[in-house]
Amino acid sequence: MRKAKPKKRIILPDPKFNDTLVTKFVNNLMLDGKKNTAFTIFYECIDIVTEKSGEDGLEVWKKALANVTPSVEVRSRRVGGATFQIPSEIRPARKMSIGMKALINFSRKRHEKSMAQKLAGEILAAFKEEGAAFKRKEDTHRMAEANKAFAHFRF
Repeated sequence: MRKAKPKKRIILPDPKFNDTLVTKFVNNLMLDGKKNTAFTIFYECIDIVTEKSGEDGLEVWKKALANVTPSVEVRSRRVGGATFQIPSEIRPARKMSIGMKALINFSRKRHEKSMAQKLAGEILAAFKEEGAAFKRKEDTHRMAEANKAFAHFRF
C-alpha cells in the first residue's frame, strides 16, 4: 500500500445517555450537518419508544439495532467469466454501520408525521423482529445461505 492507513476518529459520547453508539447513530441520521436537529429527533424518538413499549427506550433501541444487524453478506466475484455471489463475514464496525443505515433508511420511507415517529415505529418493529429493516437482514442471510456452495472462492 502506498498510503498510510487513515487514523481512527475518536467519537465523543452523547450528552444525554453518555454513549458513543448513540453518537454514531445520530451521525448517520444527520442531514446537512444539522447535528442538534438529529439529536432532537433521536431523543424524541427514544421518548416515544419508552412510552409505547413501557420499557427503557435506549435498551429497546439497542436490541432493535442488534436485530437488524447482519453477520454475513454476499460479495460479487468474477471467476473465469462468471460472476459469483460469495458469502463472507462482516467486520464488526461495518456490521453496526449497515444495521444503523438500514434502520434509518427504512424509517425515512415510513408514512408517519415526523421523523421521530417514523424512527420510533421502525425501532419498535425491529424490536419485535418485523419491519423492513429486519426483512433486509433476513434476505441478506438467506442469500448468503443460498450461495454457501461458493464460499471456497473467498478472497
